[in-house]
Amino acid sequence: MALISTRRWQSTRRLRRVEVDVPTDVPSTDAIFLVLRRMRFPLIVLITIFSISVLGLALLPGVDDEGNTWRMSLFDAFYFISYTATTIGFGELNHTFTTPQRMWVTLSIFASVTGWAYVFGSLFALLQEPAFRKAVSLQRFRSKVKGIHEPFLLLAGYGQAGRTLAMALDHTGRRLVVVDEDPSRIDVLTADQLASDVPAIEGDPRNPALLGLAGLGHPMCEGVIAMTDKDEMNLAVVMAADLLRPEVPVITRCSERANVSRMLDFTPHAVINPYDRYGSYLVMQLNRPATHQMSSWLMSEAGTEMPPMHDQLANGRWMVSADGRFGHEVALDLRNAGLEVIEVAPEDGMPDFTDIVGFVAGAESDTTNLSMAAHARLVNPEIYLSVRQKSIHTTSLLRAFEPDSVFIATDLVAFETLARLESPLYWGFVEHVQTMDNDEALALRERITSRLDRWCPIPRLIPITQRSAPAVFRWLDRGHKVTLDFLLRDPDDRDHPIEAIPYMLKRGDEITYLPSMDSEVRISDEVGLLCRGRGLSQLNATLYSDASVEYLCTAREVPSTWVWRMLRGIKNH
Repeated sequence: MALISTRRWQSTRRLRRVEVDVPTDVPSTDAIFLVLRRMRFPLIVLITIFSISVLGLALLPGVDDEGNTWRMSLFDAFYFISYTATTIGFGELNHTFTTPQRMWVTLSIFASVTGWAYVFGSLFALLQEPAFRKAVSLQRFRSKVKGIHEPFLLLAGYGQAGRTLAMALDHTGRRLVVVDEDPSRIDVLTADQLASDVPAIEGDPRNPALLGLAGLGHPMCEGVIAMTDKDEMNLAVVMAADLLRPEVPVITRCSERANVSRMLDFTPHAVINPYDRYGSYLVMQLNRPATHQMSSWLMSEAGTEMPPMHDQLANGRWMVSADGRFGHEVALDLRNAGLEVIEVAPEDGMPDFTDIVGFVAGAESDTTNLSMAAHARLVNPEIYLSVRQKSIHTTSLLRAFEPDSVFIATDLVAFETLARLESPLYWGFVEHVQTMDNDEALALRERITSRLDRWCPIPRLIPITQRSAPAVFRWLDRGHKVTLDFLLRDPDDRDHPIEAIPYMLKRGDEITYLPSMDSEVRISDEVGLLCRGRGLSQLNATLYSDASVEYLCTAREVPSTWVWRMLRGIKNH
């Protein structure tokens, strides 16, 4: 069974016939408009009190120091009521007030205090309303998305798979915008404290306007990832992206085979069915353990230690005790691999493990799976155990139990998505590794670990262009030659290779996986490398230094600056 269910997003077949703008009109109320609408009457009351107080004070007669009648101007009355009604109490008076004036000022003070209390009470009530808080959050989210000036990915769904993927992408410096219908998951995102500021909004990803608000129409949106746990919701995201932004690649997860075919009609970059995929990986682990070891290692996050390799198992009877579609998918893959499979229901009690060489515990409950696996190990210590894990809370228990294989759907989806996002060419290399037989995979493991040890390397794609590799470009442009062997040597000591090996050489439309170190590099080639951090730094020194390139290719040590090269030329003459 094929490991990949995908159609290239670059497909020329498109469902969109009319180009339309990506909608962003999410049903909500603008925060400022909401304030003006709700605070209109309290403000009218306050203004009325203020106006009557000013007018009354201006009309009441007073007496000056000489006993003459005088009246305050409207401006003077406004000035006095302003500092009095706002409780500032400045105290500046033209003349001593008469009793009527004092009575009026007293009434104005109590009226204004009552008005201010009414205004602030209404304002505080408004601030506590969910509609207002949502409107403010929506405006803040809109501003954050508009303010992104670098490529970002739109992630729909921040469950276990989305969270694992987001942390890995954040670790590599990739920007994200998150949409999830569950407010508790948005709170988890805030608590995760990722390195970059991740705009997030609560809402249904099936709403195209919400996706538009989250940046689907943003010029810096470089891809959409649908990682919700609902196939219908993921399908809606795929549809919206294909019809509104067909040039943007989409990666999605899916659990039902029927929904996979529906999604493929909208040409996503990849549809990952974890249940189907795990059965294929399990068969690979049984028949080609070294291939499975290398494949899973290369899909891991950089710095992950190489997983152990299990011995190749002899054929025999397998038992699958699982709920729903997961058990059916795994049993189908095992049967397609030529194995005899018995399916039992988890609710039927402990099965009979006599003459069983492998057991898959795939119930919805982690407790049930662990108990069945423990009983199987007690009855048959040599049995191969594959256990399904749904909750991260049982990780420590499974680590202590140490089954032969653990199926975590969210991790499988996240790691495969991460490998695809690294580079389509890198994922092509992973697919190439998955087609290797066991001996080829063992040879590849020896080739990689002999130079890079047993920690997952950093994949890098180096285009041989004037921008990405200027020194190498200039050397080739002058008619010289560069091989991969010379390119991947220490610029300070050409007798020692750096911690990097090539996994791919792309020339035009031709791709060569695991090219020979004697392969020549030409202008416009793309070189895929597996590196360590130090090896990557040494390679960067070579790519940007003319002196380093000439030294590596000819063994001649030349000055690194044009002044010293000019002086050396004068001396030689």
